[in-house]
Amino acid sequence: MEIKEYRFDGEKECDIRKMPTNSKIEKSRREEIVRKTNENQMKIDALQDRLYADSKESLVIIIQALDAAGKDSTIKHVMSGINPQGIDVYSFKQPTSEELAHDFLWRANKAMPRRGKMAIFNRSYYEDVLVVKVHELQKTYQMAERCLKKDFFEKRYKHIRNYEEYLYDNSYRIVKIFLNVSKEEQKKRFLERIEIPEKNWKFSESDLKERALWEDYMEAFNTAITKTATKQAPWYVIPADQKWYTRYLVSEIMLDALKKIDPQYPEVSDQMREAMQEAKKQLEQ
Repeated sequence: MEIKEYRFDGEKECDIRKMPTNSKIEKSRREEIVRKTNENQMKIDALQDRLYADSKESLVIIIQALDAAGKDSTIKHVMSGINPQGIDVYSFKQPTSEELAHDFLWRANKAMPRRGKMAIFNRSYYEDVLVVKVHELQKTYQMAERCLKKDFFEKRYKHIRNYEEYLYDNSYRIVKIFLNVSKEEQKKRFLERIEIPEKNWKFSESDLKERALWEDYMEAFNTAITKTATKQAPWYVIPADQKWYTRYLVSEIMLDALKKIDPQYPEVSDQMREAMQEAKKQLEQ
């Protein structure tokens, strides 16, 4: 499948349950896919260098998923080989007391990169319409009663759409990716965290509590993706049971976004060209 098959841009509703978690690609093609991923990384690096030099647009990649879907390893792998000077990576954890005292987009806005840079968000402001919705955390917020009515999440979807449109109008490209891991594969990876000593540190008792809410999260993701997918800020729901294929698709999505930006190295003025030629003469003496 091409990446467009995984894309949601507001034209249709999202039903994650109907989307594949496995590539269905023969294992014999794994080396070929890994090679393509490596080729994509080199192309991304070249385009990111032009993006940094051009400094007219910024690309923000948001990665959302359930636990053990491979967010960290995907970011680590796809970003390897890319100049760290031109990319920021942020992991959005449980909000601090300071963050909860501000509007829900405050911490995300602080993390937005300057134009010319890329950013990867490991989770994001979407947590405020996912985990908050599943656990009804809004009921604990210190906010005016008028803000906590039944349309609380409908308004948040609207705020997110408006925010992403605002970013687009200010030269930011937003691409959102959901890593679609199966419940069976998640179970396998949780067991690995328990059985393999080097992975013990990844395990948390809360993992199983959240797993018990699988269907609630599926519904929350379906609604969030359907309500916030637009042509300017699309979602991609990609299979995550095979990490090598997930990494390939993420590299394809990033490469596609950078190609659409089409950054160019700045043109040098005639005056600067003369100065460069003069400098060259002096260096060659």
